[in-house]
Amino acid sequence: MIKTFALLFVGLLALVLILAASRPDSFRVERSARIQAPPERVYALISDLQQFKRWNPWERKDPELRYTFGASKAGVGAAYAWESQKVGTGRMEITEVQPGRKVLMRLDFLKPFEAQNQAEFLLQPLSGGGTELRWSMAGPSPFISKLIGLFISMDRMVGADFEDGLGHLKQLAEQPA
Repeated sequence: MIKTFALLFVGLLALVLILAASRPDSFRVERSARIQAPPERVYALISDLQQFKRWNPWERKDPELRYTFGASKAGVGAAYAWESQKVGTGRMEITEVQPGRKVLMRLDFLKPFEAQNQAEFLLQPLSGGGTELRWSMAGPSPFISKLIGLFISMDRMVGADFEDGLGHLKQLAEQPA
């Protein structure tokens, strides 16, 4: 009987490991929002890290989050590091901007897991003065991420935070000037 359980356990473990190994080597999470504000106003809330903090969904998850800014707070080279018991430790840096159109950021997560990802914000003007904003994050999926991904959906987990952040960004951008 013990031998049967042991074989069943080993078989189940092998199946889980094979399923994890067969998952994609990278991931991408994306959400979008239509914002009734010009792209320049939306862009200013993303490309200036002081403004980014105002709608950042992870800031609201831990009011005791500690952060530091780099030498620059806006544009290429602007950096922001955070440390939190609830949302981990990491750093982000703006690596590319196209005013009113695009912001790219490098994300370096240190805790609870190390990861290097890229965030992208694409702004598309809409007729009537609004903006279509697409926020995405992409990066490699090492084996441990693939294994965790069998039980926890990265898209659902991070996507919910993106939706929350986009909702707050929308509120800020749509406020009268």
